[in-house]
Amino acid sequence: MDLGDKRIIQFSPPDMSESEIAEVCEALRSGWITTGPRTKLFERRLASYIETGSVTVDTEKDLDNWNNRVVCLNSATAAEELNLRIWGIQPGDEVIVPAYTYTATASAVVHCGAKVVFVDIQKDGNPITHMPEMDYDQLERAITNKTKAIILVDLAGIVCDYKKVFEIVERKRSLFSPVHSDGTILGDLSSRIQRIIGRVAIFADDAHSLGASRVISEIKKYCGSIADFTSFSFHAVKNITTAEGGAATWCPIEGIDNSEIYKMYQLLSLHGQNKDALSKTKAGAWEYDIIGPWYKCNMTDIMAAIGLRQLDRYIDMLNRRKEIIHKYDSACDGLGVFHLNHYVEDTISSGHLYLTRIPGIDDIKRREIIGLLAERGVSTNVHYKPLPMMTAYKALGWNIQAFPHSYNYYSNLISLPLHTKLTDEDVEYVCDCFIKIINEVCHD
Repeated sequence: MDLGDKRIIQFSPPDMSESEIAEVCEALRSGWITTGPRTKLFERRLASYIETGSVTVDTEKDLDNWNNRVVCLNSATAAEELNLRIWGIQPGDEVIVPAYTYTATASAVVHCGAKVVFVDIQKDGNPITHMPEMDYDQLERAITNKTKAIILVDLAGIVCDYKKVFEIVERKRSLFSPVHSDGTILGDLSSRIQRIIGRVAIFADDAHSLGASRVISEIKKYCGSIADFTSFSFHAVKNITTAEGGAATWCPIEGIDNSEIYKMYQLLSLHGQNKDALSKTKAGAWEYDIIGPWYKCNMTDIMAAIGLRQLDRYIDMLNRRKEIIHKYDSACDGLGVFHLNHYVEDTISSGHLYLTRIPGIDDIKRREIIGLLAERGVSTNVHYKPLPMMTAYKALGWNIQAFPHSYNYYSNLISLPLHTKLTDEDVEYVCDCFIKIINEVCHD
């Protein structure tokens, strides 16, 4: 292949159709552009999708069932931080996080004043999916009487072994001490939630994983209905986008109404104001109170407009990702290149990223391969540089030498472009370029 055949293959552009554009225009014409009816509808539809796996549920026929289940926000980082604050994370607490993840997983913990405790991944990742999944033996040893939460990352859209982690935290239940209320509305809710659950909480960073599922105890469960608390991302590069944006959700907690929890998220995301803009439009409803000096991280109706129409198309988008992944699998298998297995027994990925690991190369060869692909117009990436290698986390005392499996996984990794704007011809071009360059660099 010579450069005369060159294509330009972006790594992860947003997939926008005329339906998203039309919905945004309608939102603009409506005069309601901040948090309003479209955001609330998007929350209900996400709740139904997380429970059923269907994007066609008429949530307006059963508002009581779908209301107060999901909170849409301006980012997944905000969603994770609010999840942690609802649970009651505070200074002095420890939160266990995989060393192999993006910074948002850990930075939300730091925002709460708690200590991040990194745990290495399994050697070469999960033996079946190859996803860089946490080492659960190390996880169990890392739990102390200061541990209040564990954040699992369903990286690339592949679901972790939650059953195993729930078993671990049950075995460690005696180490857990619920937080005492500080007399505030948030402190009281957090204390009650911790007393009811009575163990270390399990959080899911599902920035990549809307629509992914796993069979747990013979029941198929979708991400958002597995962990105690879950955060999703709708950033521009994600499977579903709202430009920026995210969502928080939680599993029902016995003895606490979902509406109480939902209201607390609303307070935290709107400066502690006890009426949102939509509520204040009612006649005579101008007055409000500030319950706490909290944050501003709500989603707008313009963002939700994009999300609603993206959700309409999502099943087809997931199917297209699966088609592309199968083509990449074939190319990698022919080369002897290690790659993620997105679709295995009992686990269905959302197919967000395609990670490959090239046998026998080092970082210098990896950079050469990435450069040669770029010369041919193919954009690639690396997911991820482990957090103990980053300046901010080194300053907190972490050293990558303590996480050899994370470093080894990263050291020969290249992520291929995976998105629904790719045509069959684009995918063939990426495969041809990849095969040619790997053979040139690795087998010369």
